[in-house]
Amino acid sequence: MVNSHSNGYAPSIIQHDISHCFACGRCDRKLDRHELFFGSNRQKSKKYGLWVTLCHEPCHLGRNGYQYNADKANELRAYAQRIAMKEYGWSREDFIRIFGKNYLEEDE
Repeated sequence: MVNSHSNGYAPSIIQHDISHCFACGRCDRKLDRHELFFGSNRQKSKKYGLWVTLCHEPCHLGRNGYQYNADKANELRAYAQRIAMKEYGWSREDFIRIFGKNYLEEDE
């Protein structure tokens, strides 16, 4: 069962200490909440706790930040997929049915 707060965000199942940047661990910068799946899947990211906090600069919106670096973003999405499948007891097919895409390698 997924428990959402009144703001629509379930607690993150990816990052338990959201007072620090998921990428660099710093806590002395402005942090942004970053949903790992976007577009039509943004609300599902919120619902299932598939989000992290990232430093506004450089980890989120910087030149090599997760928002603009597809390779980094897809690595994080694969990590999130593994955790979600374990947390919710989903198969790969379940994840694809919900999010529309698989981010794992074929041999995983």
